[in-house]
Amino acid sequence: MSDGVFRVLTGPVTGGDPATDAARELIAGLVLRPWGQVASSVYETGRLVADAPWLPGHHQRIGFLLRGQRPDGAWGPPEGYALVPTLSATDGLLAALAAGRAGTDLLAPVARGLRALTGTLLATDARELPDTPALDLIVPALVDSINERLAGLDRATADRLPRPPLGLPAGLGADRLRAVRAAVAAGAALPAKLAHFYEVLDATPADAGPTLTAVGASPAATAAWLTTAGPEAGPAAHAFLRELIRDRGGPVPCPIPITVFERAWVLSGLRRAGIPVNPPNALLESLAGATGAEGVATGDGLPTDADTTSVALDALARLGRPADPASLWAYETADGFCTWPGSEDGFSVTTNAHVLDAFGQHVVRHPDADGRYHRTVDRLSAVLPEHQLADGRWQDRWHASPYYATACCALALAESGRGAAAAEAVDRAALWVLDSQRADGSWGRWAGTVEETAYALQVLLAAPTAGPRVDDAVDRGHAYLHRPTGGEHPPLWYGKELYCPTAIVRSAVLAACRLAATRTPGVDRSVADCGYQATKTTT
Repeated sequence: MSDGVFRVLTGPVTGGDPATDAARELIAGLVLRPWGQVASSVYETGRLVADAPWLPGHHQRIGFLLRGQRPDGAWGPPEGYALVPTLSATDGLLAALAAGRAGTDLLAPVARGLRALTGTLLATDARELPDTPALDLIVPALVDSINERLAGLDRATADRLPRPPLGLPAGLGADRLRAVRAAVAAGAALPAKLAHFYEVLDATPADAGPTLTAVGASPAATAAWLTTAGPEAGPAAHAFLRELIRDRGGPVPCPIPITVFERAWVLSGLRRAGIPVNPPNALLESLAGATGAEGVATGDGLPTDADTTSVALDALARLGRPADPASLWAYETADGFCTWPGSEDGFSVTTNAHVLDAFGQHVVRHPDADGRYHRTVDRLSAVLPEHQLADGRWQDRWHASPYYATACCALALAESGRGAAAAEAVDRAALWVLDSQRADGSWGRWAGTVEETAYALQVLLAAPTAGPRVDDAVDRGHAYLHRPTGGEHPPLWYGKELYCPTAIVRSAVLAACRLAATRTPGVDRSVADCGYQATKTTT
């Protein structure tokens, strides 16, 4: 990005506050990449290899899958999180092998993928698998697809591959997939959020047409529809995919577009940390949908949800454009607030923490607000501690790391919570963070990461807990964020598979560095370089 473009989008560089300058550059990226900045997806790329070889970049997508295969034959993060990406990549490479366009070079990778699936991943009990969205639809669909492809191979190729029919994990059946597909075939109206998974539903989007940009904020769903309907049926969607592929050299991310989600999280997080930002009016206007009757969606192609609506409202309030959070009443339930009204199983602590942020911002500015608003703050101040685990952390269904959930809850309770239970919960969270710091100063579920370290620091810096132990932990964590890592952030956010929204992660790291630098002003560390080495290679 040229200096001239940077200045037009964000105003003049301050020259005196590295945090502000880094935030301005980050916000400029939100404008220049309005669909969002998300790392490439093994699952989505595998679906394009299998379902849309006619799209540009087919061989580059195959190369991306081959480079991403682990030594054990699987793809993706540890544990059961590898199941969905391994199924998709194996199925995609098997489709390319069957098409005969890659010679026999794909035999060995496909064989390793099949062995990883039969050896460990599919042998797992379904109760031990992560609760990623639509896993009970995706896994049966891909297992069936792989079995069909194996059955259709020529004898010479088939004899060189392991060929036992793949089975489903114990406790996971195909009944829901069959029921949804039958409903689609019968013309039933399905919940809007199922558009995100159209590639496994044999479905046609209800709003399909020439102006549709993306089906369910998913390149795979969009490509599956265009493969069936033809590119001429959706010229806008076809243009979207071609531009996305050209921009990224073949592989594709998911979810995308995430326009409002990305902007809300970035702006809210930066302002909460006290970093002065003055985003262009267009960015603020994109959040204004949160003030409508049903709130706002993560991005085009997805339904409105309470999580994005809450963070958008919080960002608007912190940026001097407060709005009534009445749109959130549509999501209220007996247990708290759901992410989607009438179509969600389970309880999300992070969604409810963000709802507390939104109502907390409102009652601070309007202490004479209707009693219902104050009662909601009181209620969530009690509900969130009730979901805190015994060791002091929170765990959620939208992020693999407890540090994210713990930061969301602890920050909301520290700023807007009421009563002794809220204060005690923040203290317990800080103690858990202290006890779980790694020897190198980092925090993380599987290994130390700059993202999780940023969340842990935010918890410590929001809690009233003080003393030499806290100071030492903050200093070591802050130092860790300045060590060059030379790689990308691991995916930790829940989607069809784990994914990484890189701009959001970058903003969390900047916020943590700013807060830590404010706490220890004598330490000479550049906020602008904080965590930079782990993000500069992502797109």
